[in-house]
Amino acid sequence: MLTWPISRSRIASIKNIILWRKRIMLMNMKELLAVANENNFAVPAFNISDYSMFNGIMEASEEKNAPVIIAIHPDELSHIGTDMVKAIIEKAHKATVPVCIHLDHGASFEQVMTAIQAGFTSVMIDGSSLPFEENIKACKKVAEAAHAVNVSVEGELGTIGSTDAEAEAGANVIIYTNPDDAVKFVEASGVDTLAIAIGTSHGIYPKGMKPELKLDLLKEIKSKVSIPLVLHGGSNNPDAEIGQSVTLGVNKINISSDIKVAYYDKMREVLADKGLREPNTIQPPCIAAMKEVAFHKIELFQADGKAALY
Repeated sequence: MLTWPISRSRIASIKNIILWRKRIMLMNMKELLAVANENNFAVPAFNISDYSMFNGIMEASEEKNAPVIIAIHPDELSHIGTDMVKAIIEKAHKATVPVCIHLDHGASFEQVMTAIQAGFTSVMIDGSSLPFEENIKACKKVAEAAHAVNVSVEGELGTIGSTDAEAEAGANVIIYTNPDDAVKFVEASGVDTLAIAIGTSHGIYPKGMKPELKLDLLKEIKSKVSIPLVLHGGSNNPDAEIGQSVTLGVNKINISSDIKVAYYDKMREVLADKGLREPNTIQPPCIAAMKEVAFHKIELFQADGKAALY
């Protein structure tokens, strides 16, 4: 218990504790995933599109004592605006679990610079549709700029599929990551994490479409690449395969569609009552539904309780 007046030494001690919390809780992806890589678990990267979703994801992560990546796609950033990022940063500073704020699928150097200037601690430059050497060149340029200000960089090699118009951009045909190319890519580009293509797609799979991950390919890539591996399109895949991908060495898994489906399906149900109009009445059940999905993903990725490792 604090007693008044507080001594100068006590004030200095409190300031050091506050600075320590800020330093340890908001970190870049390289720092965050180094622990996951060493301890064989995956950190969920939840894409958020508004502040209530963000709050719900933070609550779920803190309740599970799990590190978390707040992922924001450029389209989502255009929707929420960079001013909201300031509030996200402030909440991350006060969090009880490690947090990384990550730009998902940055399409250009300019988008990445906007994110860095807004305070993101990690960025992705997605050159997966480019020829191999051009992808390396784009990632290297971003890495040189980002690393100068302690921001980590994610690159992607191979292509992720896309299942519907609402999903993030993807390829019509999945191009699987070549393990030997992955080694060359990491060495030449300077990226800190690598998103690989082993058969996932963005979005919700249509009825009758059954995804099948190439786990043997993941195992081979992991044996050759030392930096943390990332799995995009983590939503709507069989739990058994996603769980096995974690066991085989994936350290970050992107989840967008699953939490948004839970959130907005519940909202449609709540809004069946035409008399409702206040957000503080409508949104809490939606947040609760989303949190249940987040809890499941955190446990599936073996991230629950892992904040204690940081």
